[in-house]
Amino acid sequence: MDIAIVGLGKMGGNMAQRLLRAGHRVVVSDFNADSVKKLAGLGAVASTSLGDAVSKLASPRAVWLMIPSGKPVDDTIAQLRPLLSRGDTIIDGGNSNFHDTTRRAGELSGAGIHYVDCGTSGGVWGLDNGYSMMIGGSKEGVERLRPIFESLAPAKDRGWGHVGPSGAGHFTKMVHNGIEYGMMQAFAEGFAIMEKKKDFGLDCRQIAEIWREGSVVRSWLLDLAARALEQNPTLEGVKPWVSDSGEGRWTVQAAIDLDVSAPVITQSLFERFRSREANSYADRMLAVLREQFGGHGVKRG
Repeated sequence: MDIAIVGLGKMGGNMAQRLLRAGHRVVVSDFNADSVKKLAGLGAVASTSLGDAVSKLASPRAVWLMIPSGKPVDDTIAQLRPLLSRGDTIIDGGNSNFHDTTRRAGELSGAGIHYVDCGTSGGVWGLDNGYSMMIGGSKEGVERLRPIFESLAPAKDRGWGHVGPSGAGHFTKMVHNGIEYGMMQAFAEGFAIMEKKKDFGLDCRQIAEIWREGSVVRSWLLDLAARALEQNPTLEGVKPWVSDSGEGRWTVQAAIDLDVSAPVITQSLFERFRSREANSYADRMLAVLREQFGGHGVKRG
């Protein structure tokens, strides 16, 4: 099946490679000419622009976007819209806000262009392991792309599914990432407690390996924790700064909008904010308040 991949970052490039391995004809497009050249060397069809990429696709055409959320997606759609025809499909495989997705789908439906949102999980490991895909859009639009989804998934009948109308895929992926925040925070806190118990001399790397087999907390995140500890047991040189890409914030906002209690996800998001405060004003305020009401000592310097 013909498909164009626009955006050849690590995930976009790996997805293109996985589709090539499965025998699909893949047209690639990116601002970085070296990325296009690399994929062309692996069998992809190179293009020099969005217009060139679209012209090299058989109708009905499918264009998969793997680009940053927000304005870059809107700008790319604006360029694609006059190039596409009724029955063509745009797939957004990035982490777009589901509100933006439903808006875009509505705007494109008048031109008869399908807009499919594919929440994609798997990171840099997806090339070999396959991707988990939560897909929103019309039944017709999704079903036509079944061969693509089956090739990208861990197996034809596992790891992917059509979860609902436009926006449902990105909404589901948003919640998936919110859950991920909470799971990561729990692992981080647990390992921190064990690392602090100096009199036991616990080896966090060893314990992570033990937990990977038979434990109720075994998971891919634990596998990755074990791998990180094997590479750097003391996490030497790693700064205590944790970024967020937006999905956790959107999940918390959705919980507020829907009157759903989500304290673990919310707190894990706030802990990421806290990690960025090298000289926390809030912590300093707590210290002086304890000094004021109880005469507790304050460390100064």
